Amino acid sequence: MKAIILLFDSLNKRYLPPYGDLLTHAPNFQRLAAHTAKFENSYVGSMPCMPARRELHTGRCNFLHREWGPLEPFDDSMPELLKKGGIYTHLISDHLHYWEDGGGNYHNRYSSWEIIRGQEGDHWKASVAEPSVPEVLRVPQKQTGGGVSGLWRHDWVNREYIQREADFPQTKVFDAGCEFINKNCQQDNWLLQVETFDPHEPFHVTQQYLSLYEDTWAGPHYDWPRGEVNESDDAIEHIRCRYRALVSMCDRNLGRILDLMDSHDLWQDTMLIVGTDHGFLLGEHGWWAKNQMPYYNEVANNPLFIWDPRSKVQGEKREALVQMIDWAPTLLDYFRQPIPADVQGKPLAATLTEDAPVRQAALFGVFSGHVNVTDGRYVYMRAALPGREHDIANYTLMPIKMNTRYGVEELKHLSLAPPFRFTKGLQVLRIPAREKYAGINSFGHLLFDLQNDPQQLHPISDEIIEARMVQLLIQLMKENDAPAEQFWRLGLNAD
Repeated sequence: MKAIILLFDSLNKRYLPPYGDLLTHAPNFQRLAAHTAKFENSYVGSMPCMPARRELHTGRCNFLHREWGPLEPFDDSMPELLKKGGIYTHLISDHLHYWEDGGGNYHNRYSSWEIIRGQEGDHWKASVAEPSVPEVLRVPQKQTGGGVSGLWRHDWVNREYIQREADFPQTKVFDAGCEFINKNCQQDNWLLQVETFDPHEPFHVTQQYLSLYEDTWAGPHYDWPRGEVNESDDAIEHIRCRYRALVSMCDRNLGRILDLMDSHDLWQDTMLIVGTDHGFLLGEHGWWAKNQMPYYNEVANNPLFIWDPRSKVQGEKREALVQMIDWAPTLLDYFRQPIPADVQGKPLAATLTEDAPVRQAALFGVFSGHVNVTDGRYVYMRAALPGREHDIANYTLMPIKMNTRYGVEELKHLSLAPPFRFTKGLQVLRIPAREKYAGINSFGHLLFDLQNDPQQLHPISDEIIEARMVQLLIQLMKENDAPAEQFWRLGLNAD
């Protein structure tokens, strides 16, 4: 038995033909949908990138307990469990956050791994001199000291080395993925995770794919949108064209994997999971990207395709409510490995076969922002009450965050907290948080009826529905063993 995970980053399902898009050139995603079960109600859990990958490993929601960070000593890692069970696991990725402080121990859980450098602001190529940057419509980061700063600077250094399609990190990721499949297709008991940062911003892509779209933009260079939308309609359409072009490049590389599935007849014994960590706003609701606004369905409701050679379901839709926490137990079940007690996700074998439901409602959100719940019909977004936005702490035994260590001043305020149900009896550090997502709470509570308002343009007010969604939210938070201050900050009574 074999399995392949294809993981894209920031893939908005509304820009894919299998989900109804008529503009994006992506024939291989259509081909994929014809050969798999296509999920309509796949939702994020813990946002954004590395919290989602912690869910991929552990099958457990984690955003209520800590911000972006590495795997904890008490975490059960799915690829590591498979490795211990005799299944060879291999990771290929250009996702730069894997080699930052806050993600630096994920890749070590696999039997082997390959890293491809150069995406976004990866600190890859060296340049003491300032890089050559064209006139741009909008710089995604603040300038400091008169020079080009942060990720923005490193991205332009890296672009000097990424000119031809063969130079692109995405291309190299799929080159390595194809190499692994060609070499090991006759072997048994392996999991391959092919993971590209694309179509994450910046939307850097070759002219070959840009030429697929009628882009009339004549303004300055612009491929990295962030924050609130204040651009012209022409600029918005330009960004959407660049995003579609990058999705088309992803589609081309997806086709390379599907070609190998065909030529080696891997459909007979190889599970294939194709999905994303989260979506991306491209001007909808007046926002770009995914961090500073409510998690509308452009971000939260994601594409997911699964082929299971046991049931051989293909070309069918699945309506069951699923999440990334289900990927780990699905793979453990497929390889006949035990599923740890701490796993909250469910194996999807029966869902693939007959659309059997695995949950009544799904919990999702980001540490310090809205805590959200959906039952598939309604989405309820619960904000922290005014004055309580910052009453939150990280619970961890790994005092490292996104791309840095916790500072000395932060650690001066830590205390020791009792174990949670999933920490295997271990006490943990409680570190008061300095958060960057608290601004989301300014939007207040939001309730949407997806059946009557699929674009989430008109929040509704209905005390009965809201009360039911609040009860679902409390139930799921308690199942997650949420810290007491999470209920306090949201104004919820855990009893």
